[in-house]
Amino acid sequence: MPRMLDVSDAVRAEIGDEEADRLLAGENAPGSYDCTSCRTPGDSEQERTSTVLFVGDETAVLAFAHASCLPSQVVQVTEEQLQGAVRSIGAVGGDPAGGEPRTSVPEQAVLGVTSGLVLVDGELHPALVVEPTSPIVRPGTTGTGDDFLPLLIEQGFMPVAELASVPPVLHGWSVLLAVGQLHAVLQPSAVGGQPVAWWQAHQPLQVTDSWRAAANKHQQVLMFAAPVGSIGRQPREDLLRDALDKAAAVGRLVAAALPLAGT
Repeated sequence: MPRMLDVSDAVRAEIGDEEADRLLAGENAPGSYDCTSCRTPGDSEQERTSTVLFVGDETAVLAFAHASCLPSQVVQVTEEQLQGAVRSIGAVGGDPAGGEPRTSVPEQAVLGVTSGLVLVDGELHPALVVEPTSPIVRPGTTGTGDDFLPLLIEQGFMPVAELASVPPVLHGWSVLLAVGQLHAVLQPSAVGGQPVAWWQAHQPLQVTDSWRAAANKHQQVLMFAAPVGSIGRQPREDLLRDALDKAAAVGRLVAAALPLAGT
């Protein structure tokens, strides 16, 4: 059965016309899938779906995303990341053109996101606090360590020893607000062009009027991130601030100021 797939010229050039036509005809494309961006279920028989090809030095990984989350595109990543995906899940559905194994990207850890106002240098700032539900290891590696903070530091986030000043702006990243709701944290695309979602809400999250007013005033949002077990789900902003201070004191907190996208 034909699928509602978008196959960009760049993806078609990588996988070849024959494979692209088979996908569009529904021969090699899945009906249901987990979106590689927001990780919620999708159905290529019922909704527009983007083909996203992750390409390393030797391996290609074909994934699928809601067209509303990501456009069809080719994303250059490290071979280590792709080999990790192949080892973790295994190839499915045969080989695309060129004999590269084709699979889906690994399951992403669930990121808990809490919004709140944080007092820094005598002024209230809108903040997002991100904490995974489980340890995050570096793609392509095995073990029981937690590389969440090192991976973010490599992206430009700064370690925080104390919340005494506003962290530097991390250009290329942004926080997407629309109609007063929090939709996503965006990061630069690996292939240029439009930013892609680093985190995306399954459903847009409500923020308080005071949080939104502070975001509009500063035109940026402070993002704090800590490993699993560092912050927890705090019911009040004073408790959230206390948890942030404790995480910072033991070297378990990174931060950046992200420009505001939307209103």
